[in-house]
Amino acid sequence: MKYQVVYFEKAGPENTDETLKLVQEWADMLNIQTVLVASASGQTGVKALERLKHHDVVIVTHSTGFRHDNEQELTLENRNRIEELGGKILTCQHALAGISRAIRFKFKTYEIDEIVANTLRTLGQGLKVTVELCLMAADSGLIRTDEDVISVGGTGQGADTAAVIRPANVSRFFDLQVRGVLCKPWEF
Repeated sequence: MKYQVVYFEKAGPENTDETLKLVQEWADMLNIQTVLVASASGQTGVKALERLKHHDVVIVTHSTGFRHDNEQELTLENRNRIEELGGKILTCQHALAGISRAIRFKFKTYEIDEIVANTLRTLGQGLKVTVELCLMAADSGLIRTDEDVISVGGTGQGADTAAVIRPANVSRFFDLQVRGVLCKPWEF
């Protein structure tokens, strides 16, 4: 197999349209039906659904309270648009944070899942996100663990990273396989 990886010069939302174009091309080429997309406000999620009309798209948001107590970053307008376009929305605790983040905040020390997250960040924030989305969606029952998906993440806002991944549940993390990277930033 010979596939070409695209490297963006820098991380950021300016890569969103090209990332989603690559996702559509790869999904069609590899006959992958399911696409996961990280989207805090829902803006990237709406863009993904407008482009990926013939795919099953799961938009994964931040958990409520991620930035501020009782706040959900997914806007009502974008939530409604995502649902109109047939997208599924997953809002849950991050697979590589959870209670460990509370321990870090309180006791100023790291737990295993945040060490795993920081290790994955050596490949870029977006690639860490793509792995985490697969864990969360598998645990939620929205995707299967015996079928490849394309997972889309970013660095801050927008999308700048996409990968073909064979998902796993969090409890079987080491069964997860990053099969291939479609695109990612060179500088991150």
